[in-house]
Amino acid sequence: MKAALLWFRNDLRLQDNPALTAALASGAKILPVYILDERAGAASRWWLHHSLTKLSADLAARGAKLVLRRGDPATIIPALAAQTGATAVHAARSFEPAMRDADRAVDAALKPHNTGFHRHLSTSLFAPERIKTKTGGAYGVYTPFANTCLAAGVPEDFYPTPAQIPGLTGVQGDSLDNWSLLAAKPDWAAGLRANWTPGEAGAHLRLTEFLSNPVQDYTTARDVPAQSGTSRLSPHVHFGEISPRLVWHRAVAAGSSQGVTTFLKELLWREFSINLLWQHRELRTSPIRAEFANFPRAESPSALRAWQRGQTGIPIVDAGMRELWHTGWMHNRVRMICASFLVKHLLQPWQHGEAWFWDTLCDADEAANAASWQWVAGCGADAAPYFRIFNPVLQGQKFDAAGAYVRRYVPELSALPDKHIHAPWDAPPQILESAGVKLGETYPYPIVPLAEGRARALAAYAELRSK
Repeated sequence: MKAALLWFRNDLRLQDNPALTAALASGAKILPVYILDERAGAASRWWLHHSLTKLSADLAARGAKLVLRRGDPATIIPALAAQTGATAVHAARSFEPAMRDADRAVDAALKPHNTGFHRHLSTSLFAPERIKTKTGGAYGVYTPFANTCLAAGVPEDFYPTPAQIPGLTGVQGDSLDNWSLLAAKPDWAAGLRANWTPGEAGAHLRLTEFLSNPVQDYTTARDVPAQSGTSRLSPHVHFGEISPRLVWHRAVAAGSSQGVTTFLKELLWREFSINLLWQHRELRTSPIRAEFANFPRAESPSALRAWQRGQTGIPIVDAGMRELWHTGWMHNRVRMICASFLVKHLLQPWQHGEAWFWDTLCDADEAANAASWQWVAGCGADAAPYFRIFNPVLQGQKFDAAGAYVRRYVPELSALPDKHIHAPWDAPPQILESAGVKLGETYPYPIVPLAEGRARALAAYAELRSK
C-alpha cells in the first residue's frame, strides 16, 4: 500500500484540514509529522505543547500516530519519505519567509526521488498572490484590499473530521516532554493555564461562546478592556486549531449586525498582514517606509525594561503589560496604547516591542505582530498618520472609565477613586494617602511626563521630515 507524509505546521486540527483531506483522498497510509519551529517564543511554546498533546490524542483515536522531530525540515522530510516509501508529502501553505525557504529546500530535496510536495491553502482565507490590484500589483492599503477580498468571496465548502485515519507504524519520533516547551516560570504557566484551553476542541468552544451573543456588541465592546468583548480566538487561529474560513462562515451565519461586520473586517486585517509579509520578507525588522530606518530614536534599556515589567507609572500601560505577562495575551485596544507609548513617548525602536510581544504573546503571529507594530510606529503600510500619538490617560478615561481594568492588573492603585485612577500623579496628597498610594514607593512616578514625551516624539518626526 502506498504511503504519504502529512506535515503539520500551523494547521493543528482535523476538521477542515485540506492537507489531511488530500492525503486521505489519495488512498495512502499516512504518517503525520510535526517539526519544531525553533523560533517560537516562550508563550507560543507553552501553547504548542498543549496543542500538540491534543492533536496527538485526536490522531491516535483515529488510528494514526503523530511523529515529532526536531531539526532541518529539508533533511527530516526527505529522510522520512525514504524510510516509509512515501510518494507524496502534504502540508499547509506557510507564508513566513523562513518556512517558504524551508519549503523550497524540501521540494528540491524530494524532486530527485519523484516524491510530490503538495501545499494546500489552509491557514488563510486567500492565497496572497490571488488578491491583486486592477493593474496586477500588491495592495499597500487595507480598505481596497478588504473590498477585493469581499468581492472574491470565501469558499463555503468544508472538510469534515475523518472518522478513521489509516496510519503508518514503525516510525519513531521525539518525546514532547523532552522538547521542554513549557515555561519554567511558575507565575507564567499558572496564568496561562487559568485563561486558555489550547487545542481544536477549545477553539470551537471559544468560537461558539463568542458567536452566541458577544459578537453582536463587538463594534463597541471590543474597545473596553474590562469586558469580555473580543473573541480571544487569535491564538487558536494562529496555530490552526480552527479553520479561518470556518470562523468566517460561522460568523456570517450569526447575522448581519454591525458587530459581525466589524469582526469580519478584523479577519481581513489578518489577511492583509499576511499579504504584507508575503511582499516584505523583512517585515519583522525593517520598516516598509524606508525613510523610517533613520528615525531618531533614544534607546534606553532601563525604559524598555520598565515598559516590559509594567512599571512605567502610566496605569493603563502598566495594566496592559501585566495582563500580557500574566495571561500571554493583551486586549487589542490596550496593545495600541502600550505600543504607541513605547515607540512615541519613550522613542524606543518598534522592533524591541515586536520582539517582546513575539516572546510573550500566545498569539504571536509573524505577520500580524510585525504589521501591527509598524502600523503604530507609522512606518508600515496603511499606517495611521505617523505623528498621531495616543494620550494614554485620555485613552484610559475613555475606554476604562470606571478603572476596572487598571484595578485588576495594577492592584496597588485599586483604592483610588475613578477620577484619579488613570493619573495618580494629579491626585491630591490626601487622596493618595487614603488610598495607600505612595508615588515613587508603592507605585512609580511616570517614567516620562506625557507632555514632554509627546513633544519629544513630535520633534523626532519633524526631524525625520526635514531629511
